[in-house]
Amino acid sequence: MIGRPVSLALAAVLTRAAVSALRAGAPGGRDRWERKNYAGRTVELYAGPASAVGAALVAARVHPAAALAVAAAGVCGAYDDVAGAGDPRRGFRAHLRALREGEVTSGAVKLFGVSAAGLVAGAFLKERVVDKVLAGVVIAGAAHFVNLVDVRPGRAAGSVVAFGVPGMLREGPGGELAAAVVGAAAAVLPEDLGERTMIGDMGAHALGAALGAAVVAGNGRAGLVAHAVAVVAAAVYGDRVSAVARSLPLGPVGLPE
Repeated sequence: MIGRPVSLALAAVLTRAAVSALRAGAPGGRDRWERKNYAGRTVELYAGPASAVGAALVAARVHPAAALAVAAAGVCGAYDDVAGAGDPRRGFRAHLRALREGEVTSGAVKLFGVSAAGLVAGAFLKERVVDKVLAGVVIAGAAHFVNLVDVRPGRAAGSVVAFGVPGMLREGPGGELAAAVVGAAAAVLPEDLGERTMIGDMGAHALGAALGAAVVAGNGRAGLVAHAVAVVAAAVYGDRVSAVARSLPLGPVGLPE
């Protein structure tokens, strides 16, 4: 164990270092790392992989299974960032509908990939079969939830910080994992709010999986059931969740829109 303050600081430092390295090198060319956001502004994508790396590396020091979930969710999100660019369909219902019609979308790949990663991580994080399944639901559901609220600048990273800070009050692995995800999200939040960068699907899913792993590590069965119900409800009412996140009065640099 490395302690919550160290986890928080280390994740933030590693995330900022990764942002700087990617910005300086821009693998594949800078055009590959730019997107138009909801307002038509050009923003950078460095925050996504940087926050995923920062959270995963610190999570690995707490529990390898948590790092596995973060890394796998990040890879699935990165695939959707690339292969699903320009696809207007959002939410698991749209992608499952396409799957029933014979089309395997990048969103479907992401859905099943993140779910599998959550179940595998849950199997290592908990001992009893019921708890393993609940843990998988919480990890995958948390990743999906953070992606649902990633509809405007700062909503996803801000939600991770808001939900992660209370978890930092816990002792043990749960508190350390919460500190790690808060550190990684907070490191990119100012630039995200300022519309200079965005975390994309890669960052949203990685940070969400890390948040879910923190919940799993810090809760017994009753807590797992409560969180599983919450993330499943969020998935079922995904459009409403996204609408609420879209309506929050946050603009550039955190000022009201």
